[in-house]
Amino acid sequence: MALARAITVAEKGGPDAIELLQAINGHSGKAYRVGITGPPGAGKSTLANQLIQHIRIQGNSVAVLAIDPTSPFTQGALLGDRIRMTRDEDDDDVFIRSMATRGALGGLSDATQDAANILDAAGFDYILIETVGVGQTQIDVAGVVDTVMVVLVPESGDSVQAMKAGLMEIADIFVLNKCDRPGSDSAYAAIQSVLHLQRHKDSECLPVIIKAVATEGRGIDAIAEFLGVGPAQHIE
Repeated sequence: MALARAITVAEKGGPDAIELLQAINGHSGKAYRVGITGPPGAGKSTLANQLIQHIRIQGNSVAVLAIDPTSPFTQGALLGDRIRMTRDEDDDDVFIRSMATRGALGGLSDATQDAANILDAAGFDYILIETVGVGQTQIDVAGVVDTVMVVLVPESGDSVQAMKAGLMEIADIFVLNKCDRPGSDSAYAAIQSVLHLQRHKDSECLPVIIKAVATEGRGIDAIAEFLGVGPAQHIE
């Protein structure tokens, strides 16, 4: 409850937020932060939920910041992503917080960095930051995490070329989710093609591309291994 209130203070801003952030200064920087981004409907929340299981099996704690868009008409937000992550609602080592963008562009809320620092100072081992559904230029997440995971679907194949000037350039790992759908092979090839065109220096490592079906748990072990989370064979 105290942690939730602290994040609310950071979201509101003002003198109380400044005092709080000054108090935690020097106590953050230990958590591994992973950004999960990609277009709407790619399955980011489902992937985050699967990764929570892997992290907990390894005995580590995890916090999730799920960013939801704010309506330009009502100024409200559904804050529904955490509904998909209710499996761990009674686990004290799992903390899930929805945050509205409140008009901020770039796929995040203005208070995301501060909220992540609060969670870091609270001692969480991993922090997952799930952005709103983003397109080509919403790449703010790259500035607040250690690793960026871009989640795409087979239907993204035709738009990969359009993404290459922004979203495609910030990824450390690509997850081609829902790869049981038609077009997954061509989408995989399109991602490879763009990456080889961009990373033309021998010293630059190409991001990893992993095929997955998050709803079935397929590909999650490979993603977890890349993130250093480790396998979770005991998950049912």
